[in-house]
Amino acid sequence: MSVHYSNISWHRKPHQTDAETYSRNHRVTLSGDQQVNVSASVEFKGDSECADPEQMFISAVSSCHMLFFLAIADYQGYQVESYEDNPVGYLENNDRKGKEMTRIELSPRITFGGDKVPDEKAISRIHTNAHKNCFIRNSITTEVTVNQI
Repeated sequence: MSVHYSNISWHRKPHQTDAETYSRNHRVTLSGDQQVNVSASVEFKGDSECADPEQMFISAVSSCHMLFFLAIADYQGYQVESYEDNPVGYLENNDRKGKEMTRIELSPRITFGGDKVPDEKAISRIHTNAHKNCFIRNSITTEVTVNQI
């Protein structure tokens, strides 16, 4: 078991463009005093220059998948030189008259080096195992798909 912490800090300020409401901007502090400026998404009166929780959510899913992919590939003797992804999350209406992130699409682009390079079937197996083992993906109900490029 492991325990994870962060700090969320918000203080009332006027909204930059709407005098009738408040700023959604806040700061998230993570390990090593990393600070991330966060706001609501623009559609919900957030600041376009800040990360929004939905972006952070899909980034966490993508990052977790990548870390498992790298570990499995390394264990199997493959040398990953680069891994890039542009995850896409879909915030949609649900049957409870609210919204939820219904699905996330990962589209990783991976470059291998070294003498042992996996074929498409091996890469697919590594993705399948990464998908099954990702802690974040195992903790959510959102559908996550991996599109191999």
